Amino acid sequence: MDGATLHAWLLDSDPALRWQVERDLGGEPAAVWEATRGKVATEGFGARLLALQDPDGQWAGGAFFPADFDFDGPEAADGAGQPWTATTWTLNSLREWGLDGSALRERRTAELLEENSRWEYDDLPYWGGEVDCCINSWTVSNGLWLGADISGIVDWFLEHRLPDGGWNCEWVEGSTRSSFHSTLNSLKGLLDFDISTGGTSATQAARRSGEEYLLERGLYRRLSTGEPVAPWVDRLAYPFRSFYSVLNAVEYFRQTSLFEGATPDPRMADAIALIRGQRQPDGTWLQARRHPGRTWFEVDVPAGEPSKWLTLFGTRVLAWWDEQTSSVA
Repeated sequence: MDGATLHAWLLDSDPALRWQVERDLGGEPAAVWEATRGKVATEGFGARLLALQDPDGQWAGGAFFPADFDFDGPEAADGAGQPWTATTWTLNSLREWGLDGSALRERRTAELLEENSRWEYDDLPYWGGEVDCCINSWTVSNGLWLGADISGIVDWFLEHRLPDGGWNCEWVEGSTRSSFHSTLNSLKGLLDFDISTGGTSATQAARRSGEEYLLERGLYRRLSTGEPVAPWVDRLAYPFRSFYSVLNAVEYFRQTSLFEGATPDPRMADAIALIRGQRQPDGTWLQARRHPGRTWFEVDVPAGEPSKWLTLFGTRVLAWWDEQTSSVA
């Protein structure tokens, strides 16, 4: 596809994706992309998820797992996949798609979740978080979006940072080494906190240490050997869910750069090369896999097909990198 054809292909999409294409790739005036973004609540993916909300404020009757999830059944077996239909996952999607939080605040969603939703771990209250770094990060981001008090969870992150600078959801099992997945997901919540509130010196320092954990590893290498940490680092898939990839990581650093007005760290160059290397001759990126697990509905193509979502993210991060690095060359 030439540039115009590729852009038209991306625009022929759900409002959740289209408004980002208009803003970030097309350079449309705010009035254009904001109007499209407003349709997330009334059309397509966003409207479908909103219609599935339970009267008690939850989705699928649970905080992180559906109410009917059998922790001893086949759905819990290795390889079966985390169900993606419960409250936290649904809120993540709606927020990431750009839904205005007022659509859920009008429904008193934050208050209903405080009254009715408990974590499957130890029956803890929803907005208090639990022991998993990734879950707590998403709860910070969703709480900021919906107006809930998540200050206690932010403090939790400061207390649970590991000596090597990052985080690991397996800390509760005794792990003292950070994880790529957990660190990136934790950073996203802290970045949202800093953007929303201005942050504190402590949250900013925690973010710096987590970022350094990833950057000193080039976003995908073992510190000890320099080898890729695992095959999944460049297996690009949308939705990102909880999974690490170089594209997911670079998108975080792009958002940080825009927030702080900082230039990209050159230690990301090899990760950028991995992303650039997966761009097809027609300018698209292919879906590498679908993460297994129950969904409300599919929002992207099967494995092996050109993904509009991945093409948006890939095109956007490369444009940001190329513009920023050429300006300092």
